[in-house]
Amino acid sequence: MYDWIGDNTLVALIGLLSGVALGMAARLGRFCTMGAIEDLLYGNSAIRMRMWILVIGLSVIGAFGLMAAGLFEPEMSFYLSLRWFPLMSVVGGLMFGYGMALSGNCGFGHIARIGGGDIRSMVIVLVMGVAAYFVMSGPLAPLRAAIVNEQDVINETPPGFAHLIASVTSLSVPMVGLGLGGLITLAALASRSFLAERGAIFWSAVVAVGITAGWAGSYWVATSGFAAMPVVSHSFSAPVGESLLYVMTGSARAPSFAVGSVAGVALGGFLGSLIKGHFRWEACEDPRELRRQLTGAALMGVGAVLALGCSIGQGVTAFSVLAFSAPVTFAAIVAGAALGLRQLIEGFQPAE
Repeated sequence: MYDWIGDNTLVALIGLLSGVALGMAARLGRFCTMGAIEDLLYGNSAIRMRMWILVIGLSVIGAFGLMAAGLFEPEMSFYLSLRWFPLMSVVGGLMFGYGMALSGNCGFGHIARIGGGDIRSMVIVLVMGVAAYFVMSGPLAPLRAAIVNEQDVINETPPGFAHLIASVTSLSVPMVGLGLGGLITLAALASRSFLAERGAIFWSAVVAVGITAGWAGSYWVATSGFAAMPVVSHSFSAPVGESLLYVMTGSARAPSFAVGSVAGVALGGFLGSLIKGHFRWEACEDPRELRRQLTGAALMGVGAVLALGCSIGQGVTAFSVLAFSAPVTFAAIVAGAALGLRQLIEGFQPAE
């Protein structure tokens, strides 16, 4: 694109900068999938779940606002360019959610914790990344390909709610997307207690800006540069495996948005921990606990690949383009996490 910086480096830098925003939101704004579910089920608080809904609403507005301005084509994302397999969304989402409960956080949350000095999270992230690549392009890749049978959407309406509604009405896709995004945003804000949480609202907006910036930046490079680049935004399952490969083979492998994104979240987590004065080295002293967490990490890696995204990839990024897969996968993640939390907290004991 430019003489002084290549397309791959530029898109990695975009991933890095927008990833920093997400990492800081995790450390300073307490934006967390596992925390939101746990608060809702056992903490009698819906604040962090409303944060999640607000992020979705604002991200939808951002994505379709870019589309209306001619700065983004959602159909170029793999969420809308591949046929949707509902069963894989459910199975993968349940596996990811259950694994998330066992490991104590999602991949995104653990990457942010690495920035705060948590060595245990580093081990969990490594296992998750390896497990994801084990089924995506490793020994189990042929089996996954046979089961999932990914197919491009050709001469069909993309598998998204905005596109479906627009196809049966006289409305434009951006108009439908903006309208749905506005409704989701209003639903998130329909709480006086949440409106009083200005910090939560601010950090929700920061995350949404990070997701939108990912779409805008990767689309700009893909359509303006010379290299063939995918149009993507943040996700933290297979990108972790991709980042591991880059760390080991960077001299022969170009950086990518995924590599920048993972590094950015870790950096944002580090900066956030310094600002709060919470940086400290931590490790797991209980082998049984670590065994449970590593099992959860492996389940997250496999589940995210089957569902084509993690709690961020499907729960926010796919939601931002209103993909059919997003609400189904996110609901499955919540259900899997609820099951895992019940096992950990109540031990599956029957209610008395």
